[in-house]
Amino acid sequence: MELIVLPKGNKFIVTDKKNRLLYTIKKKGFGARYVLLDASDYNLYTLLQIEEGSKPRFRMILNDDTFMLLTCKSLFLDPTIEGRGQGLEFDVVSKDRKEFKIIRNNAEVGAIHTQMMPTGDLQYEIEIDNKAFDDYIPLFAIAIEKAFGDMNKNK
Repeated sequence: MELIVLPKGNKFIVTDKKNRLLYTIKKKGFGARYVLLDASDYNLYTLLQIEEGSKPRFRMILNDDTFMLLTCKSLFLDPTIEGRGQGLEFDVVSKDRKEFKIIRNNAEVGAIHTQMMPTGDLQYEIEIDNKAFDDYIPLFAIAIEKAFGDMNKNK
């Protein structure tokens, strides 16, 4: 499965290769809270940034409970975001903060590619095995945007 995560104003839209809208990710409130909505505007997951700085952390929330914790292990040397929760282990690893491998339970299941748009914003292309896909996968791109986006825009 291939998805494209595009910034559009204060939200992100998630489409497939045929440009069909699958999800909308909206920023809510003043904090770093992002809500993942399906095409019918049903709230699926929330991504909440709980720490900033050199090791940003995020809480992925499903039905008001923490579903997974995402922790940025390193911003510079071997940039990695680690996801742990509900029996799942994800590592989103990179060498250059732009090309990421998605590793689930020690097996590579996909990739996230960062592209600079003419507007200066970043677009994320997600390739994920169908068996590894779940609705929360686009939120990994938002975590990458929040952790590495400013560094990638300034290159």
